[in-house]
Amino acid sequence: MPGVTTLRLRPEDPADAGMVRRVLAAAFARPDVASPPEVRLVEELRGTDAWLPELAMVAEYGGEVVGYALLTRVRVRSDAHTAPALVLGPVAVAPHRRRIGLGTSVVQAALDAATELGERLVVVLGAPAYYHRFGFGRADRMGLTSPWSGLGEPWQALVLPPATSGEGAPPRGEVLFPPPWSKV
Repeated sequence: MPGVTTLRLRPEDPADAGMVRRVLAAAFARPDVASPPEVRLVEELRGTDAWLPELAMVAEYGGEVVGYALLTRVRVRSDAHTAPALVLGPVAVAPHRRRIGLGTSVVQAALDAATELGERLVVVLGAPAYYHRFGFGRADRMGLTSPWSGLGEPWQALVLPPATSGEGAPPRGEVLFPPPWSKV
């Protein structure tokens, strides 16, 4: 049908970097900073082992990137070992495209991709009222700590469906973030 614009959810392509930067800058704009820290966070994560290109999701509408959800690698350290996990963030929607479900769609696409890859655990620091819709709950009640544990409810975690029925419980312990996160 001519004139129909559709939403496309897909992994970020290297050519999307500029559009992603613009969405992040607009979504997190504050009068007291020239460039929001979320922009720098994504740019710095791209150059680390934490970057998982298939889990950097964009929402494209009419050929324009208007939404973004990023999952990157973190580690959970317990007494016995260290296990892989993911952190969700930043999540952004262009201001002129808010309140139509793009954020929910791009986050769900990222979580679905992580599930397909066999990931088990995702943590996030964010608004409980928003993230509860995806199944996130208090991370401290799941035995997870981080520099943000003291914030209570906003420190959240989600256990993804297991790839096989024989998988054990998700990891518990201290969540270790890659260095770019220390600047946020």
